[in-house]
Amino acid sequence: MKEQTDNKLYDQLATDDQIERAVQALQAHNIQTIVVETGAQARDAVLSLIPEGAEVHTASSRTLEQIGLIAAIEESGCYQAIHPLVRKIDRVKQGREFRKLASSPEYMLGSVHAVTETGQVVVGSGGGSQIGPYAFGASKVIWVVGAQKLVPTLEDGMRRLQEYVYPLENERMQALVSRPAHLNQTLIVNGSLQPGRLTLVIVKEKLGF
Repeated sequence: MKEQTDNKLYDQLATDDQIERAVQALQAHNIQTIVVETGAQARDAVLSLIPEGAEVHTASSRTLEQIGLIAAIEESGCYQAIHPLVRKIDRVKQGREFRKLASSPEYMLGSVHAVTETGQVVVGSGGGSQIGPYAFGASKVIWVVGAQKLVPTLEDGMRRLQEYVYPLENERMQALVSRPAHLNQTLIVNGSLQPGRLTLVIVKEKLGF
């Protein structure tokens, strides 16, 4: 695995022109795209898309934590929150039950590691638990993405994941649980055959990494 890059390009907010190019490309690929100014607006936009009482799962995400979306889902009492149930499961003894519960929620919320101006989305994962719902299992997927994650091309997106995001996540995991992070799986979403299934909210703030 490559060492963390010194290139600050991956931490700079995209310009309005870059965002507009990405929006047009994403929507041409059946990825509904919403642009907001702040994390608070992003939280409200996501909640407006989810009907009361819906089953909602949230991926582990610094972005969702930062904007208060995980708390809104789990503590409001308005939704059937899946993540608290998943946390209680013994993944060794109840592995099959865990997979069934986590893999096909009605709504799946999370973030991604890169969005390209050509309309692609890049997600890296160690365990892969969010990959299945993102790719197929969830009925609806909503991603919230800080505008610093926009890059020109897919090649740039892969570099951002490998050279910028992974070292930061590895550092976080070492401090948190004294073990390295792993980049075992990568999902590249080029589009959707089902209009309305995928929604991406771009926030003009730095969220996550």
